[in-house]
Amino acid sequence: MARLETFADGVFAIAATLLILSVDGAVHDPGNLTHAWPAYLAYAVSFVTIGIMWINHHTLAGLVARVDRRFMVANIGLLMCIAFVPFPTRLLAEHIRDSSARDAALAYGFTLVVTSVFFNAVWFYAAVGRRLLRDDADPRVIAGITRAYIPGPWIYLGAALVAFGSATASAVLYLVIAAFYIVESSILGGRAQTAD
Repeated sequence: MARLETFADGVFAIAATLLILSVDGAVHDPGNLTHAWPAYLAYAVSFVTIGIMWINHHTLAGLVARVDRRFMVANIGLLMCIAFVPFPTRLLAEHIRDSSARDAALAYGFTLVVTSVFFNAVWFYAAVGRRLLRDDADPRVIAGITRAYIPGPWIYLGAALVAFGSATASAVLYLVIAAFYIVESSILGGRAQTAD
């Protein structure tokens, strides 16, 4: 588990670092930085989203006592999705104000849908029947994580589908979802008693 967590931390760090390219690519005129606000916002939303995913992964890892090959494969899928987040972030930042806005918002949303599906796969593989969990894992924390993860793919799917009506509204929903998960993670994190 320690090796898996170390690898995951590296992927999270690289993904968060690569997000700055969405800002860098949007700054075409250094004398006028105000037009690049979508890039700043996309960076902030994605950084917070990746940060919340890292916190959730850390909490999850603190509850897992052992791993097996299937768990590691599901975790690799999750990390692959997280490493991909900077790409749709850049698309959204660059195209939110042009004719490709809908496609960019959909790409961002579907990336988060798939990421959320993998998060569910990792969690439920470990948690169902307490297959890989620590013997002393708090049942209330397990139930709380389960409740928090189940709606994730559906929430992101809903926000993505809004792009068919308004890409801007879809992007705003991604911001709202990030804010929601900050609050939710803080509440859940306050209950979880995991070691650092």
